[in-house]
Amino acid sequence: MPTRTSHFRVDNGDMSLIELESGRCILVDIKIREAADDLDDDAPDVGQQLRKRLRRDGQGRLYVDAFLLTHPDEDHCAGLMRHFHLGPLIDWSTDDDKIVVREMWSSPIIFRRASKKHVLCDDAKAWAAEARRRVGKFREAGPLADGDRIRIMGEDADGKTDDLAAILVRVDQTFGTICGVHDGTFEALLLGPLPPSDEVEEEVLSKNDSSVIIRLTLRADGEPAAARYLLGGDAEVAIWERLWAKHKGTTSRLEYDVLVAPHHCSWHSLSWDSWSGKGEDAKVSEPARNALAQARAGAVVLASSCAVRDDDNDPPCIRAKREYASIVKPKGGTFRCLGDGDDMEPFVFDVTWAGPKVKRAALVVGSASGTGIGQEALAHG
Repeated sequence: MPTRTSHFRVDNGDMSLIELESGRCILVDIKIREAADDLDDDAPDVGQQLRKRLRRDGQGRLYVDAFLLTHPDEDHCAGLMRHFHLGPLIDWSTDDDKIVVREMWSSPIIFRRASKKHVLCDDAKAWAAEARRRVGKFREAGPLADGDRIRIMGEDADGKTDDLAAILVRVDQTFGTICGVHDGTFEALLLGPLPPSDEVEEEVLSKNDSSVIIRLTLRADGEPAAARYLLGGDAEVAIWERLWAKHKGTTSRLEYDVLVAPHHCSWHSLSWDSWSGKGEDAKVSEPARNALAQARAGAVVLASSCAVRDDDNDPPCIRAKREYASIVKPKGGTFRCLGDGDDMEPFVFDVTWAGPKVKRAALVVGSASGTGIGQEALAHG
């Protein structure tokens, strides 16, 4: 299978599908608005675009192998209940034909902080309930089957995840398994959410600053590190400053070929100052910028946002766009925005041994039956 990543055009929001050389796929966030499901609306039908890129299992069910929710804002989980099966697989309905999530990747911290700061949308509540169901089944019966699996991204407070070691990924830990099987075609490094350093900071940290931050290394054509993707949800300046303090001696951990600009190209990931309030007098945080500046040769910064205009909007922010462009230009790289132009299809990178290459979206239709994991995957599993 070719290694490919598809980034859906959802305005200010995130939705990416990572297709591994093994044939397995990882979905990171979704934003499937009701407008996107309306045939009379001009919004891209990202739900249908996603379905056409997925495979069906032996029971005819569309599925993703893993689904990572970076944090529970509506623009990262909208459409979950309409498009994804939640609950035991025995309740899956042919008539509804919803997508099965074989394994959830979820952080308990994102919900603990969110409950203090804002009310969750219904889709976020549904994700949290499904995560609790799967954790409960693990506590009852141990290792689980596809459709009940969950990986916990980061430790919770007060020892609440101490009994979940078998499904827990700690910050700064790497892993390369999906659905209980080692997959040699990717490696994931968990960089966040970072725990607070004290009680005062816990009160200050926002829901955005609890985002899961992950660096994926993808294999292609036998090259184990053909592409590195850095995904940070809506993490803002405080977290990027802390990541730089933590990793400035090991900057390779922050390196990327593709950076999905955090918080939809927001200035708040690069500065403590308000763009609308201070304009060009707003100062860049050098530590945060350094954390986001570890671009490899030819790197692309991709803004999952509306078109970036020269105005006071944030996100996306024109000053942030300029800053990212200045980061990648010396590396021969580019800044791209999903909101630019009239193309309704996802923005696609085909990854080869030489790295990710931009491609106009080519429709990849999954097989109508089977597990979706072929001999190549088994060889590397």
